Amino acid sequence: MSNKQFVAQEIAKVLPDLDAASIVKLLEQPKHADMGDLAFPTFTLAKTLRKAPQAIASELVDQLDKSAFEKVEAVGPYLNFFFDKAGTSGQVLKQVLSAGPSYGQQDLGQGKNIVIDMSSPNIAKPFSIGHLRSTVIGDSLSNIFQKIGYQTVKVNHLGDWGKQFGLLIVAYKLWGDKAAVEANPISELLKLYVRINEEVTDHPEYDEEARAWFLKLENGDEEATALWQWFRDESLVEFNRIYKELDVTFDSFNGEAFYNDKMDEIIDLLTEKDLLTESKGAQVVNLEKYGIEHPALIKKSDGATLYITRDLAAALYRKRNYDFAKAVYVVGQEQSAHFKQLKAVLAEMDYDWHDDVVHVAMGLVTKNGQKLSTRKGNVILLEPTIQEAISRALTQIESKNPNLANKEEVAHAVGVGAIKFYDLKSDRLNGYDFDLDTMVSFEGETGPYVQYAHARIQSILRKADFTPDAAGNYQLADADSWEIIKLLQDFPRHIQRAAELYEPSIIAKFAINLAQHFNRYYAHVRILEDNAERPSRLALCAATATVLKEALGLLGVEAPDEM
Repeated sequence: MSNKQFVAQEIAKVLPDLDAASIVKLLEQPKHADMGDLAFPTFTLAKTLRKAPQAIASELVDQLDKSAFEKVEAVGPYLNFFFDKAGTSGQVLKQVLSAGPSYGQQDLGQGKNIVIDMSSPNIAKPFSIGHLRSTVIGDSLSNIFQKIGYQTVKVNHLGDWGKQFGLLIVAYKLWGDKAAVEANPISELLKLYVRINEEVTDHPEYDEEARAWFLKLENGDEEATALWQWFRDESLVEFNRIYKELDVTFDSFNGEAFYNDKMDEIIDLLTEKDLLTESKGAQVVNLEKYGIEHPALIKKSDGATLYITRDLAAALYRKRNYDFAKAVYVVGQEQSAHFKQLKAVLAEMDYDWHDDVVHVAMGLVTKNGQKLSTRKGNVILLEPTIQEAISRALTQIESKNPNLANKEEVAHAVGVGAIKFYDLKSDRLNGYDFDLDTMVSFEGETGPYVQYAHARIQSILRKADFTPDAAGNYQLADADSWEIIKLLQDFPRHIQRAAELYEPSIIAKFAINLAQHFNRYYAHVRILEDNAERPSRLALCAATATVLKEALGLLGVEAPDEM
């Protein structure tokens, strides 16, 4: 039980008309430690009790059972609760040290499945920083959901279909060189893609040819299919190399093409349910009753299907195969209208699980404030960026710890972790400007800063030759350790909140906060001084390291023991 839940229960005993769940929502975290650990404002009770908030607070403080607290004070309209520091610290340290890496594990999911549609780069285009957000947010959400008892299915819904392949085929047939593509496939295909997009304005016939080639591809034309398969195979080799660097895995690489033979069923189902309407030769589903102005375009007048047709087929396939509790799509917020349409069409089809489809939207990554675009050739390629981050991490490690035995391995963990952490610490709906210097810094709110705090603790524990005893009687009551104890106790709640809001930044910000509090503790307290508190201080260090490592792990970031 969290501190908030405990306080809420105690208040509910003297306020029977207010349930504990409602009280939890009213409890506040005071800005200063001298105002207590939790505060209950009485403003909302004034109207129903017909008393001044100050008077209500004074009466409540007399009625409460205060034996479980260090003290409870009525200060103006607030009830301020001070917890028993020694007793609480002993309980929290015991919980963390006993559970170890399992601390914070919960069974809210009860083994149910969550399907996460994530990463999903386009075939024949290089893997850029623009693809990073969906990849690392999706991977972190998978870790977070697993931590609270769900099973996850990570799907890389590859962009391996669509008119862009028609454009690419036209470009290859106009200007492509087979030997050049075989020697350096992705960069050559990118050049062709950028060129065709530049020239299509002056040559509208290229656009018509592209549409024709894509229709051929949909109809199984041998030449179109062979070129498409070649582009796909070469792209996957590069993608998998980058996923290995990021330590991100998938349970399925079924992309858009996988659903080619599954869309007819969707059209048949929509027809049976009398949901299709003809509009200018195309087949659409009207969604006005859901407040959606534009109808869902299911089939074009030329017979070609669209993204939404494919996504309907994918949603139905995933429900049948994985029986998901949630189907999560980690996709840019510019696709919000598309996912509103998708959910509305599923609702029209009478699928009661349409509300289990969740669009986890995210903001854009920019460079110097400018939007990145593959079409315009304005991209930051991820693979060389990762190598540069690792190189910069190695330089800093060699400066700080030149004799580190496995410094290349640590530099990889720090460099890759820096890129991931910087992305994940931003609220996902906010974009951020890509800045490698800031990302890889050991100072500031960065991944290396948190990793270094963990490594510092491991160094302290080695120096002290200390292994915590889960059954040990550790207790601390000083103000510096108390701030850390409260954070450790709150970790499970942060995990649950991150899952509820689909927001890994909650974990990243928690990790920064915990690292900052530990560094302040390290600066103020002589941890290794030989006195009665030494074992408890070292136990606090060990518990902090456990939680820092677990928090980083939920973000897909390693926590080296030495840096």
